[in-house]
Amino acid sequence: MKILIVGYFTETSKATIARYFPEDWDIVIVPPGEEMLQHIEDCQVLIPEHVKVDHSLLSKAAKLKLVQTGAGYDNVDIAACTKLGIWAANAAGVNAQAVAEHVMALILSYHKNIPFLDAFMKNKIDQHQLNYTGSELAGKTIGIIGFGAIGKKVAEFCRVFDMEVLAYARTAVQADGFVQMTDFDTLISTSDIVSVHIPLNQQTKQLINKAVFQKMKPTSLFINTARGGIVNESDLIAALKTGDIAGACLDVFEVEPLPVDSELRNLRNVILTPHTAGMPDGLKLHKKRYDFFVNNSKRVGNGKEPVSKLNQV
Repeated sequence: MKILIVGYFTETSKATIARYFPEDWDIVIVPPGEEMLQHIEDCQVLIPEHVKVDHSLLSKAAKLKLVQTGAGYDNVDIAACTKLGIWAANAAGVNAQAVAEHVMALILSYHKNIPFLDAFMKNKIDQHQLNYTGSELAGKTIGIIGFGAIGKKVAEFCRVFDMEVLAYARTAVQADGFVQMTDFDTLISTSDIVSVHIPLNQQTKQLINKAVFQKMKPTSLFINTARGGIVNESDLIAALKTGDIAGACLDVFEVEPLPVDSELRNLRNVILTPHTAGMPDGLKLHKKRYDFFVNNSKRVGNGKEPVSKLNQV
């Protein structure tokens, strides 16, 4: 079976990823471009990153059986896959633990001022000159936008820290007793921390904008580990600079990699990570994710439906 993985990977990452697949499979890992187009013609499985999978690309894939993504699939035209008889599937829930842990790491780093204190120690400044602020999480309210596998795991973690948990979901979901389901406006206006866990689509594109930031507490922390396009980044930068919100922790951005001249890199009230929340095992690596990819590829190769299919059939 030929697996085509499209994205930007180091040589070390390529070698490590290839080892997760059966030895007799043909694993090709290339960036978007001409080389990708050469391999799309005869691959059975496409795993796309940083490339738009539309009807034009799919029409070149004569042998393609499955388009397999991670949790997000906003770069894949599901309708086009269905029309051409190609399965599309995501790895829903596979990275829930990893992303939720990353969210907690960001929350703790921000409220315990870890980046500042780390820099203070490494710069060997006289300890008597230390001046910083921090806070405990107990009693704080976190508002979780989107209550799927990741949102629910974040809620469980926050409960352990004695936090109040609010959640908003566009559709009715089952929540544990310690979670208070509420409407969007109530969540953003009353939460001390707002964390985003929804997919990027036409309904959620730039959902978080100037109007939303102005409704948030001026002391609030905004966290996004979902998709950069859910947030109007210019409005976020303005809110951080004017004090509409106190800070932000971001793992995803409108443009990735984050441009070197982005203002976000210079803001002291922002903590940044390079879209690694769902990759706990190293650069571009998450063992659970690739185990899922292999198993789904085997299913489709054996004529079965993939797990977590996205096609509306």
